[in-house]
Amino acid sequence: MIIGRHGKQNLEHVIRDIKKYTSVMIIKAIESNPQESRRVLLMWLFKRAGSRNPNNMHCQFWQQHSHPIELSTEDWLNQRLDYIHNNPVVAGIVRYPEQYLYSSAGNYARLKENLLEVMLI
Repeated sequence: MIIGRHGKQNLEHVIRDIKKYTSVMIIKAIESNPQESRRVLLMWLFKRAGSRNPNNMHCQFWQQHSHPIELSTEDWLNQRLDYIHNNPVVAGIVRYPEQYLYSSAGNYARLKENLLEVMLI
């Protein structure tokens, strides 16, 4: 993920808040979806990971630590963006980055059907 911040916001706090919000929403979605065939297994895994970490009360979805890298040059930024966009291609999920629904590659390719609005870099 590539994120930006304005002002004096601490990057670690921004990442912490993103991880907290997304983990709560993803776990809630898994628990409440009766069609999720892996629900029992996933919840067991999240609860087991949470029980091994004294910083959690119940479940752990994300790894405890983050390793943010400041993208201080345009070359670094473009390299990381290409890497992220090409992950679904390398994994064999799609043939072209912009075909992956959960990626900003479609936004960069100026496709009209995208899940999220993305501020292009």
